[in-house]
Amino acid sequence: MSLLALDNVSVSFGGVAAVRAATMRVEAGEIRGLIGPNGAGKTSLINAITGIVRPDSGSIAFAEQPITALPPDLISARGIGRTFQHVELFRDETVLDNVLTGLYSHHVYGVAAAIVGFGRARQVEADARREAAALLEAFELAPLAGAPVRDLPFGIQKRVDLARALAVRPRMLLLDEPISGMSEAEADAAVATIRALARERDITLLVVEHNMRVMMRLAARITVMHQGGIIAEGTPGEIRGNRLVVDAYLGDKDDHA
Repeated sequence: MSLLALDNVSVSFGGVAAVRAATMRVEAGEIRGLIGPNGAGKTSLINAITGIVRPDSGSIAFAEQPITALPPDLISARGIGRTFQHVELFRDETVLDNVLTGLYSHHVYGVAAAIVGFGRARQVEADARREAAALLEAFELAPLAGAPVRDLPFGIQKRVDLARALAVRPRMLLLDEPISGMSEAEADAAVATIRALARERDITLLVVEHNMRVMMRLAARITVMHQGGIIAEGTPGEIRGNRLVVDAYLGDKDDHA
C-alpha cells in the first residue's frame, strides 16, 4: 500500500479553487517531485496534507490511516514533517538551538529528572546534542552552530531549516522549495545531503521545487500541477517529453535539461 494516498482532494479560498480533485499516491522510500507554475496549487496541497488547511472534499490517508480531519500537531505526531517556502525558524536562537528544537520532540523522561538534570534526562540531552552536531556537519553548518539565525543569509537559513526538519525524524518529509536562495553549488550540496540522509533514515520525500535542473536529478517520479489540478505524472524523462507539461510549465527553453 502507498504511504501517502490522496483521493479527489479539493481546497478553495473564498470561492476560488486552489486545488481541484487531486489524486496522488506516494510510495514508502520514494523521492517524489511536485512541480508547476506559480499559483498551480502546490503549497495549498502540502498545506492540506499537513493539516494547515482542511480540504473542502476528498480524503487523505497516511500509512493507511485517515488524516484528513486531523490538526497539524497530530499529523506531525503520525510522522509527517515539512519545511516552508519562507523559513519558520527561531530567529533569536542559535543554529544549534534551532536544530535541537526538532530533537526535543522525542525526549521522554520524568519531570523530576528534567529538573535536577540527572539520569535519563542527562543522557537524552547528550544524545540530542550529538545528533544535532551530526546534522550540522552534514549540512556544513558546524562552524555556525553558535550564530544567531537572524544574522545568516537566507540560503544558509534554508539549510538550518532542512537540518531541523530532519531532526524531527519524520517518516515522510514535505519540502517546499528547499533550495531557494542558495547558489548552484550550495543547492547541489544540499540536494546530495537530503538524498543521502533520506536513504539512511528511510524517509519518504515530497519535494516542491522550481529549479528544474535539480528536480530532474533528485526525484524518481514527478507530479505536475496546473491551475489547481494534476495534469501529469511520470519519470523525469517522461515529464520532460510531455507536451502538455511543456506547454503549461516547462516551456520550449532548454533550461530544464
